[in-house]
Amino acid sequence: MSRSRIISALDVGSSKIATLIAQIEEDGAINIIGSSATPSVGIKRGQVINIEEATRAIIASVEAAERMAGYSLANTLVSVGGAHIVSQNSRGVVAVTNPGQEVVEEDVSRVLESARAISLPASREILHVLPRTYTVDSQEGIIDPIGMSGVRLEVETHIITASSTSLKNLQKCIEEVGTTVEGFVFDALASASVVTTSTEKELGVTLVDIGGGTTSVAIFSEGAPIYSLVVPIGAKNITNDLAIGLRLSIDDAERLKLALGEQANNSRLVNLAKSQKTTTKIKQPENEEEIDLEKLGIKSENKKITKKMIIEEIIRPRLEEIFGLIYDELKRNDLLELTPAGVVLAGGGAQTASAVEICRRTMALPVRVGIPQDVTGLVDDILTPEFAATIGLITYGQKQAEQTIGSPLRRIGRKLPSVPIKDTFEKTIKFIKSFLP
Repeated sequence: MSRSRIISALDVGSSKIATLIAQIEEDGAINIIGSSATPSVGIKRGQVINIEEATRAIIASVEAAERMAGYSLANTLVSVGGAHIVSQNSRGVVAVTNPGQEVVEEDVSRVLESARAISLPASREILHVLPRTYTVDSQEGIIDPIGMSGVRLEVETHIITASSTSLKNLQKCIEEVGTTVEGFVFDALASASVVTTSTEKELGVTLVDIGGGTTSVAIFSEGAPIYSLVVPIGAKNITNDLAIGLRLSIDDAERLKLALGEQANNSRLVNLAKSQKTTTKIKQPENEEEIDLEKLGIKSENKKITKKMIIEEIIRPRLEEIFGLIYDELKRNDLLELTPAGVVLAGGGAQTASAVEICRRTMALPVRVGIPQDVTGLVDDILTPEFAATIGLITYGQKQAEQTIGSPLRRIGRKLPSVPIKDTFEKTIKFIKSFLP
């Protein structure tokens, strides 16, 4: 019988609440068996502003995924974003338990606890303590110190903290559903686990998750996170700009934004195919083409609207503001030189028209849109940047489960003495024969 297990993920965002239920097969493959996405209410910029409305929206999302999967959620991993997220780096130092002997798992746990000893206000709590590198005596740059010999163990960590009040309010909403929160995960870290490669993280890469109300950022170098931040501006701000600039309703502005994003994504494929052919026909530039709002089901007094006008005058300034704030933060902390692999865009805002081009010009780095990979099952509607954080939660839970299962076995293995099996077997046979007549 296959020993598969169930992992669920809940991404409570400002624009949507997404729920995924995945079956982890014996070989480690992730098979999505239930998914849902419902409009978010009661949530603003990643934080709960109305517990009753947020609870109803979460219940609707969870129940839809449960019906699809035929499984009731007992516990779930939850993504966390919002401007209350703050990060800092910390260093921990301990003496090895047995000086001159091998570093064991208890030593690693103690040095991480030492790094956690930072001064925090009562209103904040630690979300993640992420080890960057270890140092055993004078040897630096160690990824896994267990089994190495030394007397002094040090660790460089990246610590992410969050508002206790925000976490408690979110937890209260989720527990009303009848589900226990298995853990909170910073949404940019979750997204990075499925849309960035190990090579990019080793070289240095910036993950930018553009959500509805906020934009979460995680910077990686030498395979580990070194800086995290949240910009309090998201894709909803672009929708509001379109609504004001074109005198549209919020719903119509969102429909127009999504339509422009889909056209931009499709045009990349078309342009790639056309670039392989030569033609002398002069065609009107695509951005100069007029947009027929009636075909999109939008009623407006504006008779002539071109794609270029919308992108250049409305969308571009807001995206430049978002990427400019991130660029300034990286420059202020001397991190630009540490991210030669460039920028990976995730989140629903990554599909905004011209987002890649504007990010490339603003940050002067290579840019690509991250698409989740290596998942199977009911994935037709979720293999998009919009679901990067939700799928990343599943991957995060899978890794945590493997570490939990593997750690006791590894610890027991190291404690077992070296036993000469052949000699022991022969002595046992002689002992038994001594009782025979």
